[in-house]
Amino acid sequence: MSLILLHLIASFAYVALAAFVWKDLRHGVQASAKAPLRATHLLVAVPLFIHFGLLSATMFRAGGLYLGAGNTVSLVIAMAVFIYWIAGFFYRLEALNALVLPGAAVLSLLPLLVPATHPLANTQLPVFKAHLLIAILAYSLFTIASLHVLVMAFAERHLHSHDVPPLLQTLPPLLTMESVLFKILGSGFVFLTLTLATGVLFSEELFGKPLTFTHKTVFGFMSWFIFGGLLLGRTLYGWRGRVALRWTLAGFMALVLAYVGSRFVAEVILQR
Repeated sequence: MSLILLHLIASFAYVALAAFVWKDLRHGVQASAKAPLRATHLLVAVPLFIHFGLLSATMFRAGGLYLGAGNTVSLVIAMAVFIYWIAGFFYRLEALNALVLPGAAVLSLLPLLVPATHPLANTQLPVFKAHLLIAILAYSLFTIASLHVLVMAFAERHLHSHDVPPLLQTLPPLLTMESVLFKILGSGFVFLTLTLATGVLFSEELFGKPLTFTHKTVFGFMSWFIFGGLLLGRTLYGWRGRVALRWTLAGFMALVLAYVGSRFVAEVILQR
């Protein structure tokens, strides 16, 4: 079976599952904390398994690692879906799945649309493998945090207007969601710190040259200061709500510009 067909199958499966979730939410199907998991949540494992298999096939070929912008974004969204899927066994996150799955359906096709053409260097080094893994985890967690904080802001707005759509009625209480948000941000900050630390300490081994302050480095450290400032403000001053929204989105945008932006410009616009 061709990779193109498998990509389409995975994308269609994500769409189908998202449609089932939206249908349940539109008809007001409620999910209490003690209710059994719905079959749609369990079935997310099917397209997710195909998605990871396809990423393995497109990234690891001809004895090299082909990452690229398409594979990177697709891998981040796959990790985000996986983390949400695991979290769904502990929290009722049907409404969030309704938002994550359509995004996964689109972004899972990126390796076909923006294929990686050049293998990365030094991929055989253990430090490179560790650096790559923790970087992907950091991106995935901050992607989830950004979506999470947007859903929280949307829910809070409707709660104040006393008009809560079915999509939001299955969400955990806002205080629970806020607690989950800062756990995600804290975990992401740890992985981002490790990513930057390995990049600085092992720059020559990883990239074949000493550390230089490119826009990628600047935006990477900028995101670290933003997320660190948010977590510090939360600890010292109890920051939440709109403050958390602004800081989370600002940090995420800096992170996107640090890596995905440079990859996109180099591979899609400059064709390098």
